[in-house]
Amino acid sequence: MTSSPEHPVDAVLAALRPLHLIRAFEEAAGAALHRGQVRGSVHQYTGQEAVAAGVCAHLGPQDFVSSHHRGHGHAIAKGVSPARMMRELFGREGGTSGGKGGSMHIADFSCGMLGANGVVPDGVTIATGAAHALKLRGRPGVVVAFFGDGAMNRGPLFEAFNWARLFDLPVLFVCEDNGYSVTLKTRSVTGGPPPVKRVAAFGIPVGEVDGNDLVAVLQEAGERVQAVRDGGGPQFLHARTTRWQGHLAHDLQPYRDADELTRARADDCIERAERWLLAAGVPASRLDELRLQCQREIDAAVAEADAAPWPDAATAFTDVQDIGSPAWR
Repeated sequence: MTSSPEHPVDAVLAALRPLHLIRAFEEAAGAALHRGQVRGSVHQYTGQEAVAAGVCAHLGPQDFVSSHHRGHGHAIAKGVSPARMMRELFGREGGTSGGKGGSMHIADFSCGMLGANGVVPDGVTIATGAAHALKLRGRPGVVVAFFGDGAMNRGPLFEAFNWARLFDLPVLFVCEDNGYSVTLKTRSVTGGPPPVKRVAAFGIPVGEVDGNDLVAVLQEAGERVQAVRDGGGPQFLHARTTRWQGHLAHDLQPYRDADELTRARADDCIERAERWLLAAGVPASRLDELRLQCQREIDAAVAEADAAPWPDAATAFTDVQDIGSPAWR
């Protein structure tokens, strides 16, 4: 495959960097959890990196992202510091939430990262509210709501679709369909039509894409984001992808057969992107160096997190919602 005006080599190469950062971060986070260094849980995004990178490549400082429990990839793709994220996972000072939020609650408003959310699909309702706020204030910007296919069976998601369509809000809904709802195949617990037909019933324009093809995601996401920017109201992108790891890092996936896991790993979004770049004339040495740079960055983030101090005990009483003046005993 050769380069095209829709996908200049520089754009694909730039999007490859977050793919490597996300992959290295998730592998390091899983390993740190098994060593007992990470507090709480870790839901790895490994295998799905092209969705986050391909969508967020079209976002700027004025745009926002809302995520779900498997949200490290979205945060990195939106520009959140992997070093601060790793400190957050380690529960250390200097983390994105001061070491108090952990893996499922990465947020950085300075980057437009509204936060991840462990409640399915509350991140989508937050994104819809943010999009409505942009419209009421007359501010430019697009809000992207990432969610999994399991969320398609949750009532609040349909409320968000309805609200976004009713008020023509600047929001892009991105369904990352990895085929699983925790340990169940999503289709085994889903009645009625597939996601795109459910969403189309609300009058929201829909698009479908191979979420493991970075080049395809860049194109489809670019068209959807631009449609929102042009005042077209909400858009929906259904990205089919693969989850390499279990629902949690400790999940050994006994519910998946070996052949399925082999096929999933063979459809590697990073390898596919690199093959496209090699065919477009990018030297293999340049791709190797990019991979090494990203790995070094994540290795340094782990070392820094492990050496960082624990938060002062008094910070446990900050950022706590209360009525009136706090009175701690």
